[in-house]
Amino acid sequence: MAETRGPQVSAERDGGAGAGSRRARREQQVAALRAQGRYGPELRDVLPAFALLGVAVVVLVLLLGVVRRTLGTPGLLGGILLLTAVGAVALRLGRAAARRRRGRYTARELARLDDRGLVEATARMLRRDGWSVADLTLRRGRTRLSARDGRGRSLDVSFRSDASEQDAGLAATKVQTSGWEDPGPSEAEPSCHVVVHRGEFTRAEVMRAARRGDTRLVDGRLLRLWAAGTPLDELPRGDR
Repeated sequence: MAETRGPQVSAERDGGAGAGSRRARREQQVAALRAQGRYGPELRDVLPAFALLGVAVVVLVLLLGVVRRTLGTPGLLGGILLLTAVGAVALRLGRAAARRRRGRYTARELARLDDRGLVEATARMLRRDGWSVADLTLRRGRTRLSARDGRGRSLDVSFRSDASEQDAGLAATKVQTSGWEDPGPSEAEPSCHVVVHRGEFTRAEVMRAARRGDTRLVDGRLLRLWAAGTPLDELPRGDR
């Protein structure tokens, strides 16, 4: 009896280990999709919205009933048309907001962003491309993002906000290679430094970035391509 139980217990253990590994792989896949903004919301995320939607429908029906009793059928039809127009506008705005959350921006939307909005948009675009992003602005005292992808590559992202600065090389946006903070548990030197600017870099800045070799410049033209959906790895080099 003991001899027959040994293989059975071993098989049960192997099955449990296999289930655990499958669960771990599933959790890793879900984490990767969440980082890229491609994983849908869970029930607890959308339940409050559904509850509010139900309340809004009830209130709307009651309101239309009051309008019909007060203004008659013409008033009811006018109210329905008005609500339809408002709903169409709200739907359009909601789709635009959802698109921006997925890391896609139009050129007009980019132009309306302030400095902090540009940082948030850049972080969303990095996540869209599969990077895990950490905002180091508060810890470092200057606007800075760090990112890492599944292949072990790392980025240190800084921002050029003063469009009027001339012939300063990369003095205002020069990426410091020392003291870079890794978003993960260990510290490592970034594979590439990225400087984002909505305008154009000076010739001196482009030449200095080319000499460094590990610095990539993303000017306004490349930023618009990136925001439209072109992955960062597929953008033309702005320092060449």
